[in-house]
Amino acid sequence: MANAAKEAGAANTIVQADVSKNGTVKLNGTIPKNAKSPIIEVNLEDNQSGKTSYVKDVITAVSNKYHYAKINLVGHSMGNLQIANYINENYNNKKLPQINKVVSIAGHYNGYLGEEAGQKAKIKNKETGQPDIYSDGFKQLLPLRMHYPRQIEVLNIYGNKEDGSKSDGSVSVASAQSYKYLINGRAKSYHEVEIKGKNAQHSKLHENEEVDHLLIDLFMEIKIKNIDK
Repeated sequence: MANAAKEAGAANTIVQADVSKNGTVKLNGTIPKNAKSPIIEVNLEDNQSGKTSYVKDVITAVSNKYHYAKINLVGHSMGNLQIANYINENYNNKKLPQINKVVSIAGHYNGYLGEEAGQKAKIKNKETGQPDIYSDGFKQLLPLRMHYPRQIEVLNIYGNKEDGSKSDGSVSVASAQSYKYLINGRAKSYHEVEIKGKNAQHSKLHENEEVDHLLIDLFMEIKIKNIDK
């Protein structure tokens, strides 16, 4: 996904950030002063715990070295909950860079299919995105409804394998769509894109060319029209 953005000319620098279990960040590579939309790929040694401090650890490490005032955040799967919790916990921290855009890919905001809410919950109000059942993780994120930063543009990408499960095989469409309720109309903009077919499977979404093109357009700040599906 990062390489696709670089090949398209949307970015010209990719740096890896390796994060240990205790939150120590090692940056592999350097960002030149003339870098265009540099990308920081985050590799977590512990990528299953959902530890929310990892996002702050990386942002702090990058900010201390490069002093960026504004950033964009792209997450896949568990990374989306880490980003959402980071915003929930640090929305008023003026020492951290301002978030301009958030791209969520396959976000299980209201649980995985193996969890009760993730399996059974439906969107009861399409206008607000409110689900009829809340997972514990979703309840933890509800304060975002009061303080989600108003300058953030949100792109919510999720998969539907069209096999009757209404899911990407791991996350239901309804669970991903529940992100809308959490931002509560506060975000500067909110768009949803449903990726369909066999390549919409959970782990394939970050290798999906349609997703690549959406991100490239976003990085190049091309206005995306008729993005809601």
